Order: sequence, then structure tokens, then C-alpha cells
Amino acid sequence: MTALALAAGLFSGLIGAMGLGGGTVLMMYLALFTKTPQLTAQGINLLFFLPIGLLAVTRYAQKQTIRWKTVLPIAAGGLLGAVPGIFSATAFGGGVTAKIFGGFLIVLGIKEIVCKRKKT
Repeated sequence: MTALALAAGLFSGLIGAMGLGGGTVLMMYLALFTKTPQLTAQGINLLFFLPIGLLAVTRYAQKQTIRWKTVLPIAAGGLLGAVPGIFSATAFGGGVTAKIFGGFLIVLGIKEIVCKRKKT
């Protein structure tokens, strides 16, 4: 295990458990430093976040910070969207999904730069 792999996993787990998109860090590490094919990286990313998500949800549930009435319909929609997403990813291949992922990151970055946030 290299120090870079350990650091990528640590940082991905840290920000992923905070709900801030640790998958992005892991996907970039896999693509840039290990030359992992896109579809393989997606599978690794999904597997990586099963235990992290479970730990994070357990802790947030203990602190009663999860709004279950909000989460459950979103989770149901996510499960419904996952089915065509799985088939689309394998049908399109890694090149297309990598471009979609990159486009998503660009749009999200522009939004973060341009849009003003409400003060809480």
C-alpha cells in the first residue's frame, strides 16, 4: 500500500462521511494516479462507500440529525434511478461516463463560484 493510496482513502472517507462527496476524491485518485478504467473506478467507489456510509448514517442517526421524512422519498428515487444508471453506464462505456462525470464537476464548480449562499 502506497502512502498516496492511503492518503486518498483517508481523505475520501473523511469528506465522504461528512456528506461532502468523497467519491469525487476517490474517482480522481483512481483515474489520475492508478489509471483505473472508469467503470472499474465507479465500482470501486461504490464498494468503498458502503462501510463509510453505514458508519456515517449510524452516527448521524444517533445524534438525531437525519430528517427521515425527507430522506426516504429521496432514497426511493435514488434506488429507482440506480437501475437505469447501472445499465446506462455499462452500455455507454467508461469514456462517456467519464465525460458526464467531468461535466458534472465543471457545472458544480461554476455554480459554487457564481452563486451566492444564504447566510445561516
